[in-house]
Amino acid sequence: MSEIKTVFDFQAQVGLTKHMGSLPATRELVKLCQILPGYRVLDVGCGAGRTPIYLAKEYQLRVVGVDIHPGMVAASRELAQREKVDDMVSFWKADAQDLPFEDNSFDAVLAESVTAFPSNQQQAVNEYARVLKPGGYLGMNESTYLQPNPPAEIQAWVSQEAAMHAQIHTSRGWQRLLENAGLELMSVRLFPLDVKKEAAQTMKRYGVRGLARTWSRALGMYITQPEVREIMKQGTTEVPQGLMDYFGYGLYTALKPD
Repeated sequence: MSEIKTVFDFQAQVGLTKHMGSLPATRELVKLCQILPGYRVLDVGCGAGRTPIYLAKEYQLRVVGVDIHPGMVAASRELAQREKVDDMVSFWKADAQDLPFEDNSFDAVLAESVTAFPSNQQQAVNEYARVLKPGGYLGMNESTYLQPNPPAEIQAWVSQEAAMHAQIHTSRGWQRLLENAGLELMSVRLFPLDVKKEAAQTMKRYGVRGLARTWSRALGMYITQPEVREIMKQGTTEVPQGLMDYFGYGLYTALKPD
């Protein structure tokens, strides 16, 4: 078993990744990006592979998923085989800031709860734009401050939940990254974070059997590995008052001009 140092190591081991808005947000991005059956789609920061596999099954898309964490890539490949879609999806280890694809390779690019983490966010967005075909859409789902200068307790909670020193912006900050990459902003949709609703959507997306498998692995690791117990405690802090007024997520879509 691989050493567990971060929350991402833990998530890779149990096969669990998530993004705000869950499956409804993914569906909305597909709609906003005008993705059609047969398209070749890149999912940047694919995590445990849930989105690429869903896209392949639901929309008959050819999907390439990349993630910087080798454990996530392994978990994605395992899930694809289990779901019998490994002929439609492929997964590779790659950094969002240096994608291993030629220019104009994909009909659409999706990045769900990913772009907050690279040290050079502009370089990552530039790479999304580079590999996107002219006339294609980039769709991002990103943590967003709904108002500037949120209270310290809100920032502290977000920092702990986001982990790994994520850089989170207001809507205007995310839009600026897209525009600086030469993309034409098409739509912005903002949503406050509803913690209870997010938990319910995660349960719905993974299903009873999927969650049972995940939590069985997590329980075994919790019992045998002290570092896992510390990581799991990080998600048990009380939600601060007024969180929904200041923090949520945005769905951002942008077009690569012809």
